[in-house]
Amino acid sequence: MKPENIHSAYFIGIGGIGMSALAQYFSWLGITVSGYDRTPTALTARLIDEGIPVHYEDNPDLAPETPDLVIYTPAIPPDHLEFLHYKKLGLPMKKRAEVLGWVTAPFKTIAVAGTHGKTTTSSLIAHILYSAGFDFLAFLGGIARNYGNNFVRFPSIGEPSNFHSSHDPKPLCVVEADEYDRSFLQLAPYLSIVTSTDPDHLDVYGNTEDLKRSFEAFTSRIAEGGKLIIKQGVSIKPLQEGRYTSYSYSVSGNSSFHAENIRLDKGLFQFDFIAPDRKYENFILAIPGLFNLENAVAALSASHILGVGEDAMKKALQNYQGVQRRFDFRIRRNDFIYIDDYAHHPEELRASIGSVRAIYPEKKITGIFQPHLFSRTRDMANEFARSLEMLDELYLLEIYPAREKPMEGVDSSMLFDLIGLKHKTLTTKTGVLPLLLKNKPEILMTLGAGDIDQLIEPIMESFGKQ
Repeated sequence: MKPENIHSAYFIGIGGIGMSALAQYFSWLGITVSGYDRTPTALTARLIDEGIPVHYEDNPDLAPETPDLVIYTPAIPPDHLEFLHYKKLGLPMKKRAEVLGWVTAPFKTIAVAGTHGKTTTSSLIAHILYSAGFDFLAFLGGIARNYGNNFVRFPSIGEPSNFHSSHDPKPLCVVEADEYDRSFLQLAPYLSIVTSTDPDHLDVYGNTEDLKRSFEAFTSRIAEGGKLIIKQGVSIKPLQEGRYTSYSYSVSGNSSFHAENIRLDKGLFQFDFIAPDRKYENFILAIPGLFNLENAVAALSASHILGVGEDAMKKALQNYQGVQRRFDFRIRRNDFIYIDDYAHHPEELRASIGSVRAIYPEKKITGIFQPHLFSRTRDMANEFARSLEMLDELYLLEIYPAREKPMEGVDSSMLFDLIGLKHKTLTTKTGVLPLLLKNKPEILMTLGAGDIDQLIEPIMESFGKQ
């Protein structure tokens, strides 16, 4: 299947972060695009502004009759009416991951995988390439603040025909390689980064060993003569010896790529970047957090291999604005700080809360956490409890079910009872704001991957946007 053979495409779940990027790409190619999603969001509003019709009722009468291709997210329920309608008609239907696989196949793809850090790392690589003037496309798992979008392309590309017929027979494409549903096994990258293989999505994998085997299968899909950049300490056994060149990276130490001379100035890291064959001095990373310094080292490692110049790398790091919902400062005043973060895994919570503690050691940290998925909450309840105990005060919301049905005995009260905090409250999205206004936190964090982002604007309205 090739994009030039598709005249119309319909997306079921078009508002998802991965789906909406693909929808924008198809629209850019001149394909007629439309879609369904469950609820209106900022992403669906953007698509509508770009001329892509979106409706919010699961109704086959509202969907196009016979699109050339139906693309669906694995998160849709099996009884979805539109999905069943198109299936009955026998139209071509593909999962998002499969479509991303054949869309990226003609490109020299840089794929960033890992249970944490892939969105920031991939968006930073895209920003470095943009700063260096490279022709590229990027399909990101978050909204890059520098571009206000999750689909990024270098502006000199112009029309798609110009890009695909450029002097390089394989233009670059940056993509976030998602391990959920084994989606990343559809990709065939030139350069892969693996940031972590911590246990997650055990509803799909069953156990940690199965998850690691999937990452091993992912690295086996690297092109002959390609590159793998892997975080030091992450163990992945190559399935095909000698297929690619492997490099390690870390914040510091004896990795192939690492940082040296790290110092903190006004909450931001300054450092030297060490590559196997040279040393780059005096980088400044414009976003805080030790975990973001680690992501920056990974992104710089890929950039060095791709031949990006030193000036472009330095400039990009210094004006990089981050990703929405990734350690995202929404309000920063002397009397009140508000940070929104997508953290939904115990290790992500530990990194995010720990970074805030390091920057503001004397301030009281209040967190609102919305657990994501019944299965993840059940499988990692004790780990979640230990991470959340790093807060001074916690407001715990109901579990966001996403694609799952409720599970007996698994709810927020179960997690609540495991958390050894003196100041903790079990509440709801509607009930939390009055409690915040009453208690006036010094530092507030909203944490989670569900619909907790619906609290962002009310919090900013209530506490002032300055």
